[in-house]
Amino acid sequence: MIEKVVGLVENLTPTALIGGGGIGKASIALAVLHDDRIKQRFGADRRFIRCDQFSASHTHFLSRLSKVIGAGVQNPEGPTPLRPFLSSKEILIVLDNAESILDPQGSDAQDTYALVEELSWLETVCLCITSRISTIPPDCETLDIPTLSMGSARDTFYRIHMHSERPDLVDSILEQLDFHPLSITILATVAHHNRWDTNGLTKGWEGRRTGVLRTQHNKSLSATIELSLTSPMFQEPGPDARGLLGVIAFFPRGTDEKNLEWLFPTILNAANIFDNFCILSMTYRSNGFVTMLAPLRDHLCPKDPISSPLLCAAKDHYFGRLLVGVYPGKPGYEEAQWVKLEDVNVEHLLDVFTTVEANSNGVWDVCSYFLEHLHWHKRRPVLFGPKIGVLPDAHPSKPRCLFWLSQLFGLVGSYAERKRLLICTLELWRTRGGDDLEVPHTLGYLSDTNRLLDLYKEGLQQAGEALELYERLSDGVRQAQSLLWLARLLFDDSQPDATEAAASRAVGLLSGRGKHFLLCQCHRFLGNICRSKGESEKAVNHFETALMLTSSFNWYHQLVWIHYSLARLFSVQGSFDDAHTHVEHAKSHAVNAAAPYLLGRAIELQARIWYKQSRLKEGESETLCAAGVYERIGAAKDLEGCRELLRMIAAKTDNTVACGEPDFNSSVSPWK
Repeated sequence: MIEKVVGLVENLTPTALIGGGGIGKASIALAVLHDDRIKQRFGADRRFIRCDQFSASHTHFLSRLSKVIGAGVQNPEGPTPLRPFLSSKEILIVLDNAESILDPQGSDAQDTYALVEELSWLETVCLCITSRISTIPPDCETLDIPTLSMGSARDTFYRIHMHSERPDLVDSILEQLDFHPLSITILATVAHHNRWDTNGLTKGWEGRRTGVLRTQHNKSLSATIELSLTSPMFQEPGPDARGLLGVIAFFPRGTDEKNLEWLFPTILNAANIFDNFCILSMTYRSNGFVTMLAPLRDHLCPKDPISSPLLCAAKDHYFGRLLVGVYPGKPGYEEAQWVKLEDVNVEHLLDVFTTVEANSNGVWDVCSYFLEHLHWHKRRPVLFGPKIGVLPDAHPSKPRCLFWLSQLFGLVGSYAERKRLLICTLELWRTRGGDDLEVPHTLGYLSDTNRLLDLYKEGLQQAGEALELYERLSDGVRQAQSLLWLARLLFDDSQPDATEAAASRAVGLLSGRGKHFLLCQCHRFLGNICRSKGESEKAVNHFETALMLTSSFNWYHQLVWIHYSLARLFSVQGSFDDAHTHVEHAKSHAVNAAAPYLLGRAIELQARIWYKQSRLKEGESETLCAAGVYERIGAAKDLEGCRELLRMIAAKTDNTVACGEPDFNSSVSPWK
């Protein structure tokens, strides 16, 4: 960055360094000012003006400019008497903290801006501006100052504080500071003053977070942030500005710009206020969200969330949006995909409010709906799982929360934990009694979990009990679901004829009922049964029927498995081009579903197909990629399957072991 600015200044290009407080604008400007090449070009005619050290007016700026450049004009009323001096030789002028004189809402702002703009035009003057706001003359080459790289952040820290017993702990804190230069400098200075070793540093940081960022010489992050908040431009929107910043700071991802109207219906011109925040470098835009650096978030986030009216209003809007049942094919399913962008924000919101409003039934009810939204649209574990476990058994929301939490664990391969949670759910529903639907519903999912754990006898018993309970209720659709659970167990237990009979009966019960999602699952399953029996043509027909049923819906998870099954079928037949085509479709749908586990399965399948083609280099690359996905989400059984495949690839490469065909079931069955 310094080298780039030096090059611009050497060519007399007016330059503006833009960024928030403590980002390093002045440090860069000073480094340029004292650079050998700049000294050689401008000699002693290098001037540095701190614009925040005099009153922000046109008159005061002219007086300071005259004095600094040595024009000798006392209290000039305009730029005219200074022009001959400025035109007589080349001069570098740095206007540091120029936001104090360029703020559009400040006194004499228009006249001051015109004067600065004229300085940027003069052929003999090179103007370099540092500013927190982006309202600078248009002729300036504008450079947004980024945060530090990890390497530079380390250099900055260890230049001041030499202790490095646990560099991994230091790196973690640097990341939590978003590599913000001033924050790192102050933290290192505080650690140096207090003679902290790395453990002392970690304890100080964890105990006080950005509250620790104050040196003994009263340099602090909070003072730098509050200085930005004194800007006339920040004050202009009124008293809601600080509250809006608090809402942005509260959410890890910031605020989605598309949501401003429904999040802040009482705020007029919210979009303009958010624009001002970005102009002031208090926030920045990232992938459609307005967010801020971590140290600013920590300082501006409401310490008591309930005391912030705007944050509580935003919470109510989010909660209302979540209290919608989600199921493929039903109204609201497509709209609920908003959670894929907002899941981190909502998770943090619930994590905080399930603590501050722990006794509220409403917040836990919303929690269960959020878990359901994740189940369908972004399957992953959540932070507040342990809180659900310690809820009193009598809490009305506990069984529903446990159930959806179990679904998320199952969908990332944690089947034992899924079973434990479902058993707890079942016990709660049985204890409460009187609910004819929840008990068989939970039994069905418990049976499917036992199948995944290869506990077929236990699973068959539970699926049979669920089917019997639904038959008593004469509920044909739910009978079909139970038959599908039963068929999967029979399939994995090597009972193909009984499997096909159960699945076919399920299709019959669903005929004409419009239950496309469940019917799609049945046809996909029948396709796998036919594939296992060598009836390829029938298998393809079932898979194509399943694809047709999904054609009007974005059922990405189903689409992953349908293409996955077709890829396996074509691979067995030796139609490798078709197999790879379907794998690519499966990977694409897994990405759309935001489902890393499904993506891992698709990548692993592609690796096995490459292995079968003796394309070992490609197979190894894809296997390592799949293993990385499994490792990140903790899918241990699948990870071991990848390790076994890598051993097979290594053996085949060395020609030391006779390796057969790849076992497509070495990880888990296509239903897992």
